[in-house]
Amino acid sequence: MKKYRPIVIFLLFWGLISCQEESQKSPNVLFILVDDLGYADLGFSGSSYHETPHLDALAAESWHFTHGYSGSRVCSPARATLMTGQFTARHGITDWIGAKTGESWREHNRFDPMLPADYHHSLDSSHTTLAEAFKAQGYRTFYAGKWHLGDVGSYPEDHGFDRNVGGWDKGSPVGGFFSPYQNPKLTDGPPGENLTTRLAQEVATFMEEESDQPFFAMLSFYAVHSPIQTTQGKWAKYREKAHQRGIEPEGFEMGEKLPFRKVQDNPVYAGLVESVDDAVGIVVNQLKAQGLYDNTIIVFTSDNGGVVAGDNFSTSNLVVKGGKGQHWEGGTRVPYLIRTPHFQPTGKVTYSVTGADFFPTLLDLANQPLLPMQHLDGISLKPLLQGYELPERSLIWHYPHYGNQGGVPSSVIRKGPWKLIHHWEDSHQELYHVLDDPFEREDKIQQFPEIRLSLGTELNHFLEQAYAKLPQTDPLFEREKYEARIVDMRTRLLPNLEKQRMDFLDPNWQPNPDWWGSQPVTVD
Repeated sequence: MKKYRPIVIFLLFWGLISCQEESQKSPNVLFILVDDLGYADLGFSGSSYHETPHLDALAAESWHFTHGYSGSRVCSPARATLMTGQFTARHGITDWIGAKTGESWREHNRFDPMLPADYHHSLDSSHTTLAEAFKAQGYRTFYAGKWHLGDVGSYPEDHGFDRNVGGWDKGSPVGGFFSPYQNPKLTDGPPGENLTTRLAQEVATFMEEESDQPFFAMLSFYAVHSPIQTTQGKWAKYREKAHQRGIEPEGFEMGEKLPFRKVQDNPVYAGLVESVDDAVGIVVNQLKAQGLYDNTIIVFTSDNGGVVAGDNFSTSNLVVKGGKGQHWEGGTRVPYLIRTPHFQPTGKVTYSVTGADFFPTLLDLANQPLLPMQHLDGISLKPLLQGYELPERSLIWHYPHYGNQGGVPSSVIRKGPWKLIHHWEDSHQELYHVLDDPFEREDKIQQFPEIRLSLGTELNHFLEQAYAKLPQTDPLFEREKYEARIVDMRTRLLPNLEKQRMDFLDPNWQPNPDWWGSQPVTVD
């Protein structure tokens, strides 16, 4: 028996070393980013119309931040904040890349009182991006989907990603959600292939190929951005569900400049949301199949709020006011999940967090060195996940532009329960206690002058330190034309939207012919 003792000791020693190596293996990171997904678009966040079982299951295992915010009310600035860990005024991309500025804004014939400020039109190469930070630590990096942070020379592969599938300068799926895609960074699939599914499959393939070393993979859906499209089957499913629930007589109400959707009953959009959920199921199941799930950090969020006005008037954010492009909570409050196998969630988290926090948080959770001179405005949330309290701090948004969704030039600061909005058109301010009043109904600016002064001073100081650009008064502004356009939105656009809403719910409705391609193709 003694002759076997050295072998037994060796095997025990080797097993101990293997376990130590496994426990010390750097965790993988899967970052899932949806385009224009609203705060209440998912089952776990409040929607009873959209069906999202895979995301609901992920949320049950994740830290769910109910006061999670994007970096901006529109896409490019928010995406730059994710990549840099900085607020928009600091990194300089304050509007979606391609938006008109200065006197060119008049070409839209919206007759607004101000001329929007200029902004950076690509992600500056001086930044160390989140992908570059992981790559420097030996991670393989992969990007799939929407980029919209610059043209040639400022694509994902120019900012730290080893491979890029589908990311280029465009902010929407040029060819729609079914192949052919008209995307130079994505080969076409079979006719009718679904873009959302394809991107998830690309990430799943990457994870399978790179399972022997740590990876940072970013799945950046073009969904649920316009044009909203779905399959005939999903449209029929949600059309029937809307009828079973009962159709509200009115689906829209007039906002400040555009109609707002106030109900969730859009069967086309619901099908698009479900396609995202299906795709999340693909990548999560791939992680489980490869035995990687228990060593992978998963982030799920959106680049800005849901579209209640403008674009396709797709959804309602239900419990928060407004949506994409607007300074209200619905413009920036988004789904915000972090799943980490190392720290089990203890319930919903009300601490206010932002897209800038992902940069230091993911590095910290992966036990990688932080880069405090880069992610200047983000903080690591790891201590919070470990059970410690984090100090109260300020979140700041700067948007010196007009939005396609009716947004106006403004800057916003939130600290604790308070949110101050500074309007650049006339410099008036609004103050809301968003914990008690998430729909921002009661302006408390007159009741709490000391809070107004404190937040206003801090906001101005930050903008000055960041050399933030501001909009300028348009000397050619004509109030009569401005007011006439708003009347037109109320008297012409609003009834047309109601008609379109009912058309979507009509069994005989026919979409544009380019997106029924998701149906099986018969080959004779």
